[in-house]
Amino acid sequence: MLGSLNCMHWKWKNCPTAWAEQYAGRSGTPTIILEAVADYDLWIWHAHFGLPGSNNDINVLEAFYLFANLASGIALPAHYVIKGNKYNMSYYVADGFYPK
Repeated sequence: MLGSLNCMHWKWKNCPTAWAEQYAGRSGTPTIILEAVADYDLWIWHAHFGLPGSNNDINVLEAFYLFANLASGIALPAHYVIKGNKYNMSYYVADGFYPK
């Protein structure tokens, strides 16, 4: 595993009025998104502020280079076996992306 990934919406108290609707999240108030990846030791390997709060987590992941290589099948080598299946690519753990 490369790390645990999460996107958080932070309320933007001093958002310029002209940008307020673009940055309005589900709550209706302007928010800015923080994307972060941390490892087992809580060492932060990647952090980025900036996308409008109107985006959801999937849109955020598609907008950043962090997953461009993984989507192309390029990743750091990591060899492991789960339930008898062999895997050779590293992965990230994220919440809320699992089918129900």
